Amino acid sequence: MSNQAHDALIHLMILAASSDSEMTERELVRIQALVGRLPVFDGFDKGRLMAVANNCADKLNGAGGLDQVIDDALAALPGKLQDTAYALAVEITSVDLHLEQEELRYLEMLRDRLDLDRLTTAAIEVAARARHRRMPQ
Repeated sequence: MSNQAHDALIHLMILAASSDSEMTERELVRIQALVGRLPVFDGFDKGRLMAVANNCADKLNGAGGLDQVIDDALAALPGKLQDTAYALAVEITSVDLHLEQEELRYLEMLRDRLDLDRLTTAAIEVAARARHRRMPQ
């Protein structure tokens, strides 16, 4: 896979983490863990992660803002990775088991731009909640 596609997936995760105006340490650790272990990131130079994250922040603060970053990321992704992109975004927003309104809006924006059916996105969301659930107190 190309650096552009790897960068696009990371940008979408960074947007998910920062969509509620604050990227927590937990979200950053999860991004690093996903980049480190998922097969989709095979071949990605992990030493570039901070540079890619900083590039995302620069683009986010640029003229096109959030919409431009999303559009650029999706344009760089092969079609068969759209479900992966959504799953990664959901994974990052689900880390703290509480989705803020801004995180829900971001996921909705992403869903609207992806060519995925509602059953697929719902299944991804349910699976993420199940993975992050804790034992009842």
